[in-house]
Amino acid sequence: MPRLAAASLAGTAIEFYDFFVYGTAAALILGPLFFPTFSPLAGTLAAFATFGVGFVARPLGSVLFGHIGDRRGRRPVLVVSLLLTGASTVAVGCVPTYGTIGVAAPLLLLVLRFLQGLGLGGEWGGAVLLTAEHAPVERRGLWSSFPQVGPAVGFVLANGVVLVLSVTLTEAQFARWGWRVPFWAAGVLAVLGLWLRSSLPESPRFLEIDDHARVPLAEVVRDHWRLVLLTAGALAAGYAIFYAVTTWSLAYATERLGVSRTVMLVCIMAAVVVKGSLTPVMALLGDRFGRRPLCLVGCAAAALWMFPLVALLSTGEPLPMFLGFLGALLAFVTMFAVISAYLPELYAPRVRCTGAAVGYNLGGVLGGALTPIVATALAERSGRIPWGVGAYLTGIALLSLGCFALLPETRPVRVAAVRPATD
Repeated sequence: MPRLAAASLAGTAIEFYDFFVYGTAAALILGPLFFPTFSPLAGTLAAFATFGVGFVARPLGSVLFGHIGDRRGRRPVLVVSLLLTGASTVAVGCVPTYGTIGVAAPLLLLVLRFLQGLGLGGEWGGAVLLTAEHAPVERRGLWSSFPQVGPAVGFVLANGVVLVLSVTLTEAQFARWGWRVPFWAAGVLAVLGLWLRSSLPESPRFLEIDDHARVPLAEVVRDHWRLVLLTAGALAAGYAIFYAVTTWSLAYATERLGVSRTVMLVCIMAAVVVKGSLTPVMALLGDRFGRRPLCLVGCAAAALWMFPLVALLSTGEPLPMFLGFLGALLAFVTMFAVISAYLPELYAPRVRCTGAAVGYNLGGVLGGALTPIVATALAERSGRIPWGVGAYLTGIALLSLGCFALLPETRPVRVAAVRPATD
């Protein structure tokens, strides 16, 4: 289990590095380079729109790779999705800007961002299921939480590279070629990830299935459509919180408040490090008290914290901003630390890769794709403190709270002395 968990963590870290480095670049530099004929606000919105395309592609990736995972096994998904995401990320770093090839530049950016999202849509389901289906029942939450640590590691890697470049390069150098370096680094990370995953065993739960679903998506839509919609709605708040903190706030503070790029990256990265460190702890609590109670607590905490978050962000001061981000991400991790055990347990093994991944990534469309765009537009119409953003995030948290309330608990009951615990 340690070797399997480490490989899954490394793989998700690498793929989310690819995904997050685009979000950071969209917040800081892509608008002027690829949409120079737009106003600063419109350029930022356009860059966030290409960022959102990756989320739209993720459910399609979960359908494509979920079919492979349910029909051919979880392990092949990990290799192909990593190759696709890594190659498209490196290619983003090679795209000429608008000043060189005109309108073809943002179009190429759009296509490559779509491919990024397609690969990441398959990655999560494969990595989580391979770990969760190997894990002992009583510690499934803990072991399957390690792929959930991967996004935090990937985020810190992506923003760490950007931070180093921001400190060492001039603004002109960063705009001319420095922003491309994090994308090129994805190629090295992809090779490392393929090496780590080359010897992973197939999921024992998959090997036990005698009758594989012929068309997993059709079965999910027919028999589990309500479950898919509820899980998507339940996860929307987590995505909205994370990308409000890591993407929208970065653009808002640097453009509207005049906070330096370095200060913002340090504040956000510090909060993400704490979030990643607490993920296994929260997962252990999920093994002890159940998945659903933690999700309900996390959603309720998020609903209460969104107005303080925007108030603390609006100070433009490092410590209050860090505390605002930390509170939001603590609510986030209370929900998402147990999701990698919760979602697979909701679906039957024969359609688990498709069902869990589609629900997870539809939540990303609802919460992650729209939040930077909507929050930027709302903040533009707000005064000194963007209360509209706080209201929007609170509304999403309440929506997710209602969806979690309608979902069942899945933590296996500890009755091993009477009968074996089932999957």
